[in-house]
Amino acid sequence: MLQAVVHPFRGWLTVVLLAVLAVLASPARGQLVVGRDYQPVVPPQLTDSPGKIEVLEFFSYGCPHCNDFHPLVSKWAASLPADVVFRRVPVSFGRPQWMSLARLFYALEATGDLARLDNAVFNALHNQGGKLYDDRTISEWVGAQGADVKRFTEAYNSFGVISKAKRADQMAQSYKIPGVPAMAVDGKYLVTGKEIKGLPDLLVITDQVIAKVRSERGRK
Repeated sequence: MLQAVVHPFRGWLTVVLLAVLAVLASPARGQLVVGRDYQPVVPPQLTDSPGKIEVLEFFSYGCPHCNDFHPLVSKWAASLPADVVFRRVPVSFGRPQWMSLARLFYALEATGDLARLDNAVFNALHNQGGKLYDDRTISEWVGAQGADVKRFTEAYNSFGVISKAKRADQMAQSYKIPGVPAMAVDGKYLVTGKEIKGLPDLLVITDQVIAKVRSERGRK
């Protein structure tokens, strides 16, 4: 019986050719791909920063991935160009404990204690075993950090803070946020990063989407 014989060199050349074609067929990592790197927000959402590119971080203090992401995104946000505005949006996804944490965020913001205690909240929850999931334990913890408990409690229970926490969840629904941390750019694009190898890649893609928006606006 006759058998087909493949020349070794020809076989090697075929393998190389297939590999090259595979690379050419796949978008480069540096090239944004809709569905892989970002998803259009439908319908687009109004932003609170007209004239600037608004970047939102959807997060929760209770999320371990958000805890890991926090130092990275904080450093990144500190060096953003002047045409970009960064905002954080604490979400609950309907979880009562996370809703309490969202109110904690906005209450600390209202009392001026957020900058001092922001990292401490993450640390208490994820490194010290703190259970900051109800009004009493949250108030006790805030007091233990040297903050004015009466002032904090008034803010925490205020109509303004409760409304902001509810609006944050409404925004998460409008942006169709599947999980946190998540980044949205200019009310138009949700950064998905389905093939990222680590949280730093999420910021790399966010930078690319910002550049995309800037280009669409005719800026350099």
